[in-house]
Amino acid sequence: MWKQIIGVGLSLFGSELSDLVDGDILDTDGNGIADSVAIDSDGDGVVDSFAMDSNGDGVLDSLAMDSNGDGVLDSLAMDNDGDGIIDSIAMDYNGDGMIDSVAFDTDGNGNFDSVAFDYGGDGRIDTFAFDGNGDGRFDSFAFDMNGDGAIDVVAFDTDSDGYIDYLV
Repeated sequence: MWKQIIGVGLSLFGSELSDLVDGDILDTDGNGIADSVAIDSDGDGVVDSFAMDSNGDGVLDSLAMDSNGDGVLDSLAMDNDGDGIIDSIAMDYNGDGMIDSVAFDTDGNGNFDSVAFDYGGDGRIDTFAFDGNGDGRFDSFAFDMNGDGAIDVVAFDTDSDGYIDYLV
């Protein structure tokens, strides 16, 4: 879903968008290309999504969403390098105002290479997953099992077969 939304270019802006949702389309620099869109997709008068084209190329660079309808934006997706592919995502799954997960595509291939989670819900990241070889599958993991901020367990899939080979 993120790639489809962010990867859409200039054709998303203008009358086509106005026909799809209630929202405000802004061209803050006056160059004729929309810079940001505030969208009320369910018509309740509260912005559900906010998208920006920060570099003026006509392609959305970031999207913030209120995924649970509480009026607070809780998800952020960004295309940091302007190639139309999401490079990072941050989400607050439980609505406590703190980020519960972040994901990064560091090599630009469209697959997230590293992900960090707060499974404990205490605002501290306690689980990490990494794709060290770029094949789109996580092959190393780190866990803080007791919430003290130190990694307790590390797991590796060294032969990329999907099964853990080493547990430290």
